Amino acid sequence: MTGPARHATLATPPGPFTVVVTADDDGGELVLAGGWTADVAELLAVMHPALRPVTSEPAGRLPALDAVDAYVAGEVTAIDDVAVLQRSGPFLQEAWEVLRTVPAGRPDSYAAFAARCGRPAAVRAAANACARNAAALFVPCHRVLGSDGGLGGFRWGTPVKRWLLDHEAAHATVPA
Repeated sequence: MTGPARHATLATPPGPFTVVVTADDDGGELVLAGGWTADVAELLAVMHPALRPVTSEPAGRLPALDAVDAYVAGEVTAIDDVAVLQRSGPFLQEAWEVLRTVPAGRPDSYAAFAARCGRPAAVRAAANACARNAAALFVPCHRVLGSDGGLGGFRWGTPVKRWLLDHEAAHATVPA
């Protein structure tokens, strides 16, 4: 980790959203974790042990939350360029990068996501990448659905996932 961790919580329509960040080498902000909870300990628990800080200090406001505010206001691409730091093996690292390319308003199935990752037979591995994603919203694992179009799982609950998908469908600019 490059610096001490800080966290802040923002009220959103599906519930409180908390983000944990650290500083990058240039003084910018890297998101380590995010999710629909006001309990920072829940977020620290899902982070890779090599990135998990011993503690996280509360911050009044963090720039990553400005992107969340814009997202909630309907600018669903506002989260796209927020810098994220996660760590795992090569497949998960790549899968998380690929998740960031799934456009708002156009969710993938787990099978299509696996194919997007270059491993069409690795549907379970693709689902595992979604399940192990600590930086929810910024790495939009909520944009992956079951092959039958069902919601599948979501760490923060399927009502939150449904709200995110409906919100993006209503606000995304989707090419015809």
